Amino acid sequence: VPLQACGGGLVQAGGSLRLSCVVSGIRLSNYDMGWYRQVPGKQRELVAGISRDGSTSYADSVKGRFTISRDNAKKTVNLQMNNLKPEDTAVYYCNRWSAVKFIWGQGTLVTVSS
Repeated sequence: VPLQACGGGLVQAGGSLRLSCVVSGIRLSNYDMGWYRQVPGKQRELVAGISRDGSTSYADSVKGRFTISRDNAKKTVNLQMNNLKPEDTAVYYCNRWSAVKFIWGQGTLVTVSS
């Protein structure tokens, strides 16, 4: 399943970015989806998840700053990131919010300068 994440870039601390992930080839409404991030040398971590019914869950480090949403008709999963901090710098990926994952896509790099 192709997972195409985009929207990353360089932003100053306190700024905002909106990431989008286009999920092709499947009925998105059948899957719980999540956004993950990875810093070199560290394990990939779940940042936010959204279930099929729209329920959401967030890592403590991003609660109150990030918002995950989905548009099943457009086959997209979005991550609105506000009040970004340097420690949010990472490559961000979308995938299933499940122990069983699709093949990981390329991800999109977010760099937050202090």
